[in-house]
Amino acid sequence: MAKATTTNSGIPVGSDENSLSVGRDGPLVLHDFYLIEKMAQFNRERVPERVVHAKGGGAYGVFEVTQDVSRYTKADLFQPGRKTPMLARYSTVAGDLGTPDSWRDPRGYALKFYTQEGNYDMVGNNTPVFFMRDPSKFQDFIRSQKRHPVTHLRDNDMQWDYWTLSPESSHQVTWLMGDRGIPRDWRHMDGFSSHTYMWINAAGKRFWVKYHFLTDQGNEFFTQAEGDAMAGEDPDHNIRDLYDAIKRRDFPSWTLKMQIMEFEDAADYRFNPFDLTKVWPHADYPLIEVGRYHLNEVPENYHVHIEQAAFEPSNLVPGIGPSPDKMLLGRLFSYPDTHRYRIGVNYNELPPNRPRNAEVASYAKDGPMRQFPANVAAPYHPNSKGGPDAASQSGRDVSGWMVENADLVREAATLHRDDDDFVQPRALINDVMDDAARGRLVDNVVGHLKNGVSDPVLERAVQYWRNIDKTVGDRIASGVGKG
Repeated sequence: MAKATTTNSGIPVGSDENSLSVGRDGPLVLHDFYLIEKMAQFNRERVPERVVHAKGGGAYGVFEVTQDVSRYTKADLFQPGRKTPMLARYSTVAGDLGTPDSWRDPRGYALKFYTQEGNYDMVGNNTPVFFMRDPSKFQDFIRSQKRHPVTHLRDNDMQWDYWTLSPESSHQVTWLMGDRGIPRDWRHMDGFSSHTYMWINAAGKRFWVKYHFLTDQGNEFFTQAEGDAMAGEDPDHNIRDLYDAIKRRDFPSWTLKMQIMEFEDAADYRFNPFDLTKVWPHADYPLIEVGRYHLNEVPENYHVHIEQAAFEPSNLVPGIGPSPDKMLLGRLFSYPDTHRYRIGVNYNELPPNRPRNAEVASYAKDGPMRQFPANVAAPYHPNSKGGPDAASQSGRDVSGWMVENADLVREAATLHRDDDDFVQPRALINDVMDDAARGRLVDNVVGHLKNGVSDPVLERAVQYWRNIDKTVGDRIASGVGKG
């Protein structure tokens, strides 16, 4: 026998299908509280989509340490033999909630680790760099990639107008227009912290680090034509692929490898190591294996566990800290702030965001949708009631670099001899890509530029690519009739 339907308060209802009315065909009545509840709930069952990374999917899994890196960090999740439950979410960046998965776009790469010392979040992309190095430019950049305010259409002219006026974007645009611009699916895609972080070991020694999550399935991509075809055939291809793989127990996995720089090396390294538009060449800082994660559990409800998941780079556990990367420092504020707006001030009480393996002892209280009382003896600090006290956690502060390296934060852009916006994308084209990949890059750029880009922006786009690499730039110029 089926269970009886109830209201949201658990009260049995009289009918799932028939509203109360005055007589058989008369008007409905206001006191049909179940009908009112159903309509009101339906009207409110969507939260605002993310402004950026709106469309995505994810799953739960486990991260396991495979190599001893305790000499670099005391972070609980990276200690030898540790296994840590986690949640992953992958996404497109610029599109809307209904955007096809196979459009050319960077992919978001967000991980939440439920460690024994609280939740640790790593928020990155499928590229090791980004379009800018300063957070004051981020809002303008995103608006240039979104829909035009007049036509409400995605607009290549806006995109190239912004990119060509921002030469620091050239490294990321080269990645975007190359093969990595349309991953075949999330399982065949790498992830990167992109940002530089700080690791601190048990002795207090500090290191600068970058995270590389390398797919164990191998990198695969769609050509532009394949991506366009898939957008029409199955716009939810990536979401479906991950769900189906886990359901058939083909659990995807990624190996975490780190680049690690001695703390003192940052000041005179040839590139600014905190510039989000730059990579550290592997010849300078080779990859060091740390561990591996695999995804093995599809969430029971997409909205609860994925749409309401809140990832924030400010979730830094002891042994991990920020760097002077200005984009990272801006995100430490902006991510929690957007969660408070989008899902509510008590978003950390929702199932995907609650710490699983650490006790919460916070003086935060009240606000809409509060589920749990503060786990404190009195709702204020200091108190004499035995409440928690941060002073008892000596040695856990990781913010000391802010004062010690204040000059480095202000002057980083002037300290490094090879800081040029086009050096690294040129190396990506000439040293990493083969002839076929360079040909696809040219074709992808030409196809993009020929689709609604105005003549003044087109002129700048040609020069933009000539600044990156003259041969590639000349081929693009010929392809768009500007040779």
